Amino acid sequence: MNNIKTFSIGGIHPNKYKLTTSSPIIEAGLPEVVYIPVKQHIGAPAKILVQKGDRVKVGTLLADADGIVSSDVHSSVSGEVLKVEAIEGGSGYLENMITIKVEGDEYEPFIDLSKDISRDISYTAEQIIQKLREAGIVGMGGAGYPTPIKTSIPEGKKVDCLIVNGIECEPFLTADDRLMVEKAEQIVIGAKIINKALGIQNAIIAIDENKPQAIETLTKITKTYVGVNVGVCATKYPQGGEKQLIAAIAKREVPSGKLPVDVGCIVQNVGTVFAIYEAVMKNKPLYERILTVSGDACKHPANYRVRVGTPISYLIEKSGGLTEATTQVILGGPMMGNSVSNLNAPVTKLTSGILMLSDNLAGKETEMDCIRCGKCAQVCPIGLEPFLIARLMRNNQTENLREAHVLDCIECGCCAYTCPARVPLLDYCKLAKTELKKKK
Repeated sequence: MNNIKTFSIGGIHPNKYKLTTSSPIIEAGLPEVVYIPVKQHIGAPAKILVQKGDRVKVGTLLADADGIVSSDVHSSVSGEVLKVEAIEGGSGYLENMITIKVEGDEYEPFIDLSKDISRDISYTAEQIIQKLREAGIVGMGGAGYPTPIKTSIPEGKKVDCLIVNGIECEPFLTADDRLMVEKAEQIVIGAKIINKALGIQNAIIAIDENKPQAIETLTKITKTYVGVNVGVCATKYPQGGEKQLIAAIAKREVPSGKLPVDVGCIVQNVGTVFAIYEAVMKNKPLYERILTVSGDACKHPANYRVRVGTPISYLIEKSGGLTEATTQVILGGPMMGNSVSNLNAPVTKLTSGILMLSDNLAGKETEMDCIRCGKCAQVCPIGLEPFLIARLMRNNQTENLREAHVLDCIECGCCAYTCPARVPLLDYCKLAKTELKKKK
């Protein structure tokens, strides 16, 4: 295929393990209880509006955005609020959650799921942004930044390019791939909606070349829409990173400390774009998402449509349960995801996958002394020197971390993946960023 795009600095080619590429999206069904966190986004936790004993429906507003950088949270089921209290989340920390006993699937009347696909976007930019705010739309690629803010261009800035991120370069994950195949036209309309909100006519749906069905389907559909096209990227990790994607698609470099909007670009995950379509065209809040359950220790890998608040354990059981081979459960992908400490923790708006890994993939190898081979620096897509950052952390030379530009680290894990000495370089980079933020 001609004109394959990619970024030029670093990157790796891990085994993909795309076990569920051909697995259609299936309904996960409803658990007995859901646990809905009031903070599923960057920024302030939403302000809780319900209390024990309240009855709610699908789409009922449970918590209201508290401040500019915050997001509404809605009920994903109908039933009774059992309690409102801090519960252990997937990372092991206590999080304020609303526990609801599932009694049915009754929807708020303003949600119109019966609407057919329509090309008529009869809303102003202001109305679109308001709908996104009311629906609690956030970036579903992992960052969780409130979409209404991201879509409101700051004064003095100008955007001329929307990039829809359909790369999904993490091993095992295929939820975005299946979404593009099964909901292609809705995604194109979602891109048109964002175009209208931004006042532009230039959206590019970026897909890596290992997704031929998604490329073919979306290329065919975009030919009938003005202002939306497909851009094919090389299969390389972390091609889905914002800065790497902008470099590949728009040929622009986001400077250190700057944002995509500073170079005229906005990047939205394909799952977010689909949620935007449903919010604007169907008045549907963000109360469910598509995710992948997979891993080399998973009996029945699959792509599911899951209600927010569904316990992780429920989906593990749906996929055959924990096997004897399972040594680690990860939320997200194996490169950037996090180990789960509580299997009853809930799925959130940001959960892209649940992986059950065996010791073959998750086993920790013995760390050896760094030999300064420089491989970690060669693969870093930002151009950092992870071995130097690790040395500074080990020697408590935190005053030099800023000069090492560790705050530019996107935590992709390329360095740790490549290190022949098995030094946990990503962990050192995360610790270094935490130390600098503490000092600030």
